[in-house]
Amino acid sequence: MLKQAARKEGYRFAFVFLSLALVAATIAGSAVSLPAQDESVQRDRWQRPDEVMDALGIKAGSAVADVGAGNGYFTFHFATRVGPTGKVYAEDVRENEMADIHSGAQKKGLNQIETIVGTPDDPKLPAGTLDAVLVCNAYHEMHDYDAMLQGMYKALKPGGIIGIIDAAAQPGQPRGSYYQPHHIPKELVRDDLARNGFHFLREGRGFVPPDEGTRTYYFLIFEKPATPAGK
Repeated sequence: MLKQAARKEGYRFAFVFLSLALVAATIAGSAVSLPAQDESVQRDRWQRPDEVMDALGIKAGSAVADVGAGNGYFTFHFATRVGPTGKVYAEDVRENEMADIHSGAQKKGLNQIETIVGTPDDPKLPAGTLDAVLVCNAYHEMHDYDAMLQGMYKALKPGGIIGIIDAAAQPGQPRGSYYQPHHIPKELVRDDLARNGFHFLREGRGFVPPDEGTRTYYFLIFEKPATPAGK
């Protein structure tokens, strides 16, 4: 009888232990999902996505591209703004990032999002279809910048807008020196876009992430002229 009681007590202990383990696992699973949401909310505070979209003229029904989309932060904001009648192209050279965005869009029912795996010298965007393009924290990575800009120029409609958000740097150094620190002078960006046919419109309000020390980001806004130069 004592053995039977001990066995029952052992079963009871095991059941309680497993129950507590399941509760702990559930709490841990919830905790894992929170940082991504918190990170997006935190970024919204300093990145001001609505202000960025307003500056680019993005509205319901717009066709836009997020070039160098990464994890799709702006892609999903764009999709909400343009709605089901609009179109968002998320482009990046990293296939895994595009697969994650595609999966996320499918889960959310955002059929207006289309992912494109580009190459280092071609964003592979459809010609003459876009109202706006954003390159956020990715332009400094582009070694074939003229080819990439020509691809974006061709993809924009006449009068279309392109925004470049990137980390500020002091001008005057060889271009190669800016790749590793992941920043680029705004003067160099303006020269590049002017050389590739874009017209500088204005500089928007910059951005200061709370967790990157002294690093700041500028926001340059350009236009593909409605009328080609010389006409």
